[in-house]
Amino acid sequence: MTDLAPDALMPFLAMDILKRARALEAQGRSICHLEVGEPGQPPAPRVLEAVAKALPEPQGYTNAKGTTELREGLARYYQDQHGVSVDPELILATMGSSAGFILAFHTAFKPGARIAITRPGYPAYVNTLLGLGFAISEIPVSAANGWHLTGADIAQAHARQPFDGLLFASPANPTGASVDRAGLADIVATCARLGITFISDEIYHGLDYRGPSVSALELTRDAIVINSFSKYYCMTGWRIGWMVLPEAMIRRAEILQQNLFISAPTLSQIAATVALSERDYSEEQKASYAQNRALLTQGLRELGFDLPSAGDGAFYAYAGISSFSNDSLAFCESLLETAGVAATPGLDFDRSNGNGFVRFSYAGTMSTIESALERLRGFLR
Repeated sequence: MTDLAPDALMPFLAMDILKRARALEAQGRSICHLEVGEPGQPPAPRVLEAVAKALPEPQGYTNAKGTTELREGLARYYQDQHGVSVDPELILATMGSSAGFILAFHTAFKPGARIAITRPGYPAYVNTLLGLGFAISEIPVSAANGWHLTGADIAQAHARQPFDGLLFASPANPTGASVDRAGLADIVATCARLGITFISDEIYHGLDYRGPSVSALELTRDAIVINSFSKYYCMTGWRIGWMVLPEAMIRRAEILQQNLFISAPTLSQIAATVALSERDYSEEQKASYAQNRALLTQGLRELGFDLPSAGDGAFYAYAGISSFSNDSLAFCESLLETAGVAATPGLDFDRSNGNGFVRFSYAGTMSTIESALERLRGFLR
């Protein structure tokens, strides 16, 4: 476990790579985008139709929690997908999961509280917590265990340095690791026993390749659950997500929402409400990700990348590059400039051991994956 100082704020390297890739495209270069977790397809057609129909009308603020229609739709989602009854009044629509994290931290913890996260993990966790003045403990996970976090890992880390909360994602970014029901139950029970507030990041739910995603709400009502329409519903730029909170926290979260964000974007809430009924479309996209996953995994292994696991979910390959480099940032910068393939250095997700890894996203099209593999072959020669 490692601790990070408040002045350890770093750039979000995936976004820096994207910025440079866009600049190269503006110069006429062809770029294969494997750097950001962004679906290659638009939202479902009915989503776009609903937004087009709403556009002529004035779009004012909504209730700070979100429209009644959206929150009731989300309550039905939990009943249908997870078999749990959720009061719509405990649901809050957010400006993407990013706003959800900010609201969760300020709702559940006092300034300076210590929050644990896994390493490797989503870089915005680190930078958001540090930027807001919270302390961080990192719990390392490894490829040897399929990048899975266990209750024992949490207990050992807590014994060394107690922490107030745990933020955990399943499926995870960048590894794609996803715990099963028993694994999540172990994590939830360990947090309850140690008095740790559990925040469940479920933004890649629906993108499990082994079976249905398991929500923390199936196991406890004491957790804060954060989800998003960005990934499964192909709505990254719409900036719309949601939270489910324990009853004791919902009013504080609502007050923070009123003052920090007022409400989630109205048009995006309209779109999200329709998207919930378009799961057939989302499942079609998931099927294409599964094909991309198989293609990219095989291709990377043939090229000499270290990739013992294809990942349980999400749409990322977190591949070892020890055969080629010990500097993931330099590797990715050279790969982009020389071969026109944009990928994210592992340093973004793991400041201690990330130089040995690169994350490739397979959320785009199969043709992009095929072109990227061909360019990688030439680059590695």
